[in-house]
Amino acid sequence: MSDEQNTNSGDKNNTNKPINPEEMNSKYNKLPVPPMPHLQKDSMHEAQSEPSRADDASEKEKIEEILLENEPSIFGSSQDSHEHEVEPNANHDDSHKKDHQVKMTPAMDEEETKVVKKSATVGFISGVVGAIVVVLLFWFLGPLGHPSIISQGADPANITINAQGEDATLASAVAKKALPSVVSIYVETPQGIAGGSGVILDKEGYILTNYHVVEGAKKIEITIQDKKYQGQVTGSDPSSDLAVVKADIGNAKIVPIEIGDSADLQVGDWVMSIGSPFGLDQSVSSGIVSSLYRNTMLPSANGNTIYSNLIQTDAAMNPGNSGGALVNAKGQLVGINSIIQSSSGNNAGVGFAIPGNYAVKVANTIIAGKQPVHPYFGATLLNVTPELARAKHIPVDQGAYVQEVTPGSPAEKAGIKSGDVIIGIDKEQITTAGSLILSVRSREVGQKINVIYIHKGREVSTELTLGSDENIRKPQDVNKSPFNLEDFLFEDNNNN
Repeated sequence: MSDEQNTNSGDKNNTNKPINPEEMNSKYNKLPVPPMPHLQKDSMHEAQSEPSRADDASEKEKIEEILLENEPSIFGSSQDSHEHEVEPNANHDDSHKKDHQVKMTPAMDEEETKVVKKSATVGFISGVVGAIVVVLLFWFLGPLGHPSIISQGADPANITINAQGEDATLASAVAKKALPSVVSIYVETPQGIAGGSGVILDKEGYILTNYHVVEGAKKIEITIQDKKYQGQVTGSDPSSDLAVVKADIGNAKIVPIEIGDSADLQVGDWVMSIGSPFGLDQSVSSGIVSSLYRNTMLPSANGNTIYSNLIQTDAAMNPGNSGGALVNAKGQLVGINSIIQSSSGNNAGVGFAIPGNYAVKVANTIIAGKQPVHPYFGATLLNVTPELARAKHIPVDQGAYVQEVTPGSPAEKAGIKSGDVIIGIDKEQITTAGSLILSVRSREVGQKINVIYIHKGREVSTELTLGSDENIRKPQDVNKSPFNLEDFLFEDNNNN
């Protein structure tokens, strides 16, 4: 088996790779306004009875004088109020008396005046604080039920999205942020012209894409925001279907995508797929995360491409979306669109993306001038079939039969022998050689695993520390499969 993946980049309509239907059951193709204070009438004692009609005018003036002396001052002491007193005059007419009566209110002492002042001040401050809170909530959260975009300048890299639910506004906000960071890639191969997508990783022009997008490329043209640039393959990891392309951007300014954490994804999360389906640049479609940790292995002319821990989504993917971005509701990269499951080769609502954490890790390794490494087991394997079980007297009818153990390999060090049948890793059941390959590949170099297997008719288990294929890899050729899986992982001789 080899790492080289099976999609022919020269096929314009097959950028997302189909699996051989004979090998699998289905095809995989690559805020509030502060309430107003309750208004209450002061205890104004309006005259409900007619004024006294006593004939003695001087008596009425005395009463009036007493009342005037007790008129309160709102702004100061009782001395201030005397400045506004009107001396009673026997010659005042009735209308003038009524004027004085209008000014009459209950007496208020100095302490009560201070309380009123304090209450008014507190009320004013509370109103100002409330208004500020309203403004801040709208600024950071936007109207209730909608996302807001906080942007500093025109650079999409400075856009922050606070999502409040799924609607057209959310999709618009995410697209505005992420679209400038997704490119279209057109390649010329001996078979013709084909296209795919890619994601800008930095301002130097490094772009992450699928290996099958640039496989066999003789010439690469990259479109970034309607401008075309020439590109070259920096490096690749065919067994993971990942590659890095460098665009010759000169002094042009480009917008790297913001990297999210794919480990934070949960089933049901909103996501958006961005790419160039059928050559239609800068296309978006939205959906949800349908499932996580999907594994599959697709055959190619020389071996298999291993896809582990894939993100399944119903966001539309079609040929040309390969290598494009799967982003979350914050416009952050969480996956690289890679394959679809479809009987027609086009979108059927079942697409898969390589987790962003893994893809970016591989890309950074390539950019650093190093070769990505993978877990190493060290054995040649066969699928257990009824025929093999009878011939080898195997007490189980499924598993991974160990045909040969590589000397010095992790398998040999763990005590696994030729003729053993591996039936489990940790709590995971192993039914075929392929399921063992996927299980190992989903782990890390140096990770310890518990291998359960049949040895001489008995079920036993052993601890195995996964090695690295670093020292047994062949030199890399970006236009040709650089190594075979059997050289460092397993051999699957079921076709022999």
